[in-house]
Amino acid sequence: MGYATTRSLERVASAMGALEAAPIVFEAAQDIPQGGVLLALPALLAVGLLRHSAELYALPKGFYGLSSVLVLLALMALARIDSLEQLRYAAAGEWGNLLGLDRVPEVRTLREKVKLLCGEQGRAARWNAVLAQEWIGQHAIEQSSGLAFYIDGHVRVYHGDLTKLPRHYVPRERFYLRATVDYWVNALDGQPFCYFNQAVDHGLVQAMRGDVLPWLAAHVSVSAEHAARMAADPRVPRFTVIFDREGYSPELFVDLQKERIAALTYHRYPEEADWRAEEFQEQAVKLVSGETVRMQLAERGTHVGSRPGLWVREVRKLGADGHQVSIVSTNFSGEAAPLAAALLARWSQENFFKYMREHFGLDALVQYGTEEIPAAVTVLNPAWRDLNRQVRQKQAECKSLQKLQQNVGLTQPLSEAAVAHYQQHQGQLQARIEQLQPVLEQLKQQRKETLRQIPVKDLPEPDRFTQLRTERKYFLDTIKMIAYRGETSMAATLREELTRSDDARALLRQIYRTEVDLVPDLEAKTLTVRLHHLTQAAHDTAVRYLCEELTATETIFPGTDLRLVYKLGST
Repeated sequence: MGYATTRSLERVASAMGALEAAPIVFEAAQDIPQGGVLLALPALLAVGLLRHSAELYALPKGFYGLSSVLVLLALMALARIDSLEQLRYAAAGEWGNLLGLDRVPEVRTLREKVKLLCGEQGRAARWNAVLAQEWIGQHAIEQSSGLAFYIDGHVRVYHGDLTKLPRHYVPRERFYLRATVDYWVNALDGQPFCYFNQAVDHGLVQAMRGDVLPWLAAHVSVSAEHAARMAADPRVPRFTVIFDREGYSPELFVDLQKERIAALTYHRYPEEADWRAEEFQEQAVKLVSGETVRMQLAERGTHVGSRPGLWVREVRKLGADGHQVSIVSTNFSGEAAPLAAALLARWSQENFFKYMREHFGLDALVQYGTEEIPAAVTVLNPAWRDLNRQVRQKQAECKSLQKLQQNVGLTQPLSEAAVAHYQQHQGQLQARIEQLQPVLEQLKQQRKETLRQIPVKDLPEPDRFTQLRTERKYFLDTIKMIAYRGETSMAATLREELTRSDDARALLRQIYRTEVDLVPDLEAKTLTVRLHHLTQAAHDTAVRYLCEELTATETIFPGTDLRLVYKLGST
């Protein structure tokens, strides 16, 4: 039955199909490594780890039930066990103690459980959508000034050889690599809501039009208070979307205005002339972190786009070096300072990507294999791409020759030989230009007659590709979102007692690695989790405060009637 198996009768019963799932039974244990992850359980449950799982997921009869598997996966994420395979290097019996079982499943068993949970395409997206709608509702309560969402793409590089994915520019690598793109929706503090994978990426504007904005329109509910504000003031938007210059599109702004959705981004084509220094006024700007800073801001109305275009608010921030950052928005309600703070704090989403890559294995390949791309998806026609490259080459050659014509002059002093050489050289250049012109026009005509976009199925055989499997990735990423949100809420609690707020997440990572003692009390119906002291006594006050706050939640361990009690101290 494997190492650390002490509940043999229950395992035999589950193998015979006589047991729905093994009961959760805790025994007293000491010095359980990485047991500190149990401190995150109240936060994980509060975020919604098990709230809707039974409605969408089910497992056949067996020793490991659905709640045990989901709790294990979430605790693994917090313990920085980045993949299912890495669980084989963890102490199976000790980890089993944390779940109220004799041991955690073997990697093969856990992989089979995850495969069963991910058998239906799109179910993970539905689970994430239900959770995201709740998270957005909570976010709306916290953001009394109105909902706002960061939207940005994250390039996930693929180094395998199962398919030849399109190449994407990877900013962190400064190189074009085969990759797939996920477009994430985050809160102003960087906390994630959901993401949309694009096997074929047509850019941020198309991703917003095709997936992100329809999803937000369907899942963002307007409170009665905000609906009253919208009715009283036609300038108040339903919500605001914030993105970088890649999403700058006056046509998109117009369409968003019709849906009462405001846009906030950098001006992609600001006028070259700087605004007068007299226009800027120093204003107090409250950042997302709660910190208040002073900024030099100015505001004007600006017309962007053509046919017919639209008027937007343009806010400029004057830096200490005199550089002016131009911001445009279709949100005409409220002051300019919150707009500047929201856009200039987009680093919170970038920090989220970086943290998830480093600590939660965001870019990890969780499943081998590919699947067909939907037939409706179009890609750039290779024939059009080749013709376009030839057109650009010929245009560049013509411009180079024309520039050479302009730069070539007569040498001094003038002579008949110099004039003759000049005329001969100019004639040769002109002849070459005239020779290129019909070739260029012919290539342009061929390009015009060639479809720019074609369905994936119509690609030539050498250029055809498939997409990486998405269901298991989406399922595990949803659990990682829950883990990140749970860690974020714990960090917020710790910061109340820390002199250096930036140390909160590092301290949590240390807590997750620390040993614990488990003391179940069946009469009092409690499960005491006693965390060992950390490396520095200076953190004891903050950790004790965290334990008190977690105990006050009166969280019941799933599958039992035991209330979790957290304490600090090894004795």
